[in-house]
Amino acid sequence: MTTSLDRPIRIAVVDDDETVRDAVCDLVASEGFEAVACRDAAGLFAALAAGRIDLVVLDLRLPDRDGLSVAATIRTSSRVPIIMVTGRGGDLDRIMGLEIGADDYVVKPFNTRELLARIKAVLRRTGRDGGPFSRPQIRHGWRFDGYEIDLDRRRLSGPDGVALALTVAEFDLLVALVGAAGRVLSRDHLLDLTHRAGGEVFDRTVDVLILRLRRKIEAEPTNPRFIRTERGHGYVFDAPVEAIGPVA
Repeated sequence: MTTSLDRPIRIAVVDDDETVRDAVCDLVASEGFEAVACRDAAGLFAALAAGRIDLVVLDLRLPDRDGLSVAATIRTSSRVPIIMVTGRGGDLDRIMGLEIGADDYVVKPFNTRELLARIKAVLRRTGRDGGPFSRPQIRHGWRFDGYEIDLDRRRLSGPDGVALALTVAEFDLLVALVGAAGRVLSRDHLLDLTHRAGGEVFDRTVDVLILRLRRKIEAEPTNPRFIRTERGHGYVFDAPVEAIGPVA
């Protein structure tokens, strides 16, 4: 499988366990992707600096740095999709991964076909674009208070024209809220709208994503203007929204 630039999709596989690393590399290579094997965080950062990476499969336990801190560092400058892989199965680790900005989460031992399905889903839903920030060319979407949502490219740009780094789940949640502006959406409804194929849904997912979105688009996250909480009912997007292009 190739990108629009007619080059293989490049996936960085980061794991210090050689057996696991080789197995995942063989798996993605069998689907036509280009696997970039990294045994530690240093190897990943070198790969990111050397050329474009379209997705990162990142183990949490690395010999030189914790995977969560690696993901946090990546998120300071890149929106490259991240799938975290770990032997830890608790909700706390999943929530921490979401808070940092991971796009999906797989627990060891995992089914290889499931991992491949998640890789393909994340690549598809992010437009296979893990490049540097750039101002999106809006074709159709929504505009609110200077922000612009490009549905075709799955991008959100701020009033300054700079694209914000949103994960797959954050973007899906924002679209669900903006698309129903003025209507209260329950947590269960939002869980259904943001649930990715093959993904695991747990109770605090929506609350974590709302918190992250507020930090990114609200001037005062603790006193939000856009995403209001309706206690006992859910959340409502409370701002005028203008459709761009063919969106009704």
